[in-house]
Amino acid sequence: MLTDTHCHLADPVLASRLPEITAAAHAAGVRRFMVPSVTEADFDAVCQLHNPPEYYGALGLHPWFAESFQPDLISRIAERLQAQPGLLVGEIGLDYYGDRKQTRAAQTAALLAQLDLAQQFGRPVLLHHVRAAADVVTALKHSGFCSGGIAHAFSGSLEEARAFIRCGLLIGIGTLVLNPNAHKVRTTAAELPLEHLMLETDSPFMQIAGAGENTPANVRQVAETVAALRGISMQEVADATEQNVNRLLSFS
Repeated sequence: MLTDTHCHLADPVLASRLPEITAAAHAAGVRRFMVPSVTEADFDAVCQLHNPPEYYGALGLHPWFAESFQPDLISRIAERLQAQPGLLVGEIGLDYYGDRKQTRAAQTAALLAQLDLAQQFGRPVLLHHVRAAADVVTALKHSGFCSGGIAHAFSGSLEEARAFIRCGLLIGIGTLVLNPNAHKVRTTAAELPLEHLMLETDSPFMQIAGAGENTPANVRQVAETVAALRGISMQEVADATEQNVNRLLSFS
């Protein structure tokens, strides 16, 4: 069995065809899904999908929308976390790509508030960290967060990965690893101990060149690529990463 630890199944692109999408995933051996929100507008759909042990929802405000953050959002997320055991917190984080760095203060405020909430409830987080790994690590340390989670769609160096690991996070290896030119993430996938790795697609985003739509079924291709880079069987990768998922979700 495999788990897609980051797939936006509440996004209309996938939600409108959910039976077809999940059937294709099942055929590829992908049987478990972690589904983050992006804005509060996603919360209802994510909570409706949340159905452990197959679907695990995550609620949070993506850093792209941090300027809309208001403190009362925290109480509304808290109500849902209280009502639905097993929910995670996410997708949260920082994104400094291009002009987004101009919203750095708002992003940091939203991230710290959501980390505090996740810590209060003992929930893991799904962390976005585009060109902002060092500042996300700083936020984790500043908040004293210790409830675990995933550094989602990791694309950085081994040193950055190890900094996240020291903060108690797992490293999400996604479809970027399929690109032969993505040297840093392929090095991370090849050299980090398997006990620190997770598999994901970020579907329907992170399109795979020449492969059409990105869906959770592509986790199998991610697993096969990680196995090839490490010179081991895909089953070894699957077994280890599933143990990691089980450990992360042991709070539920």
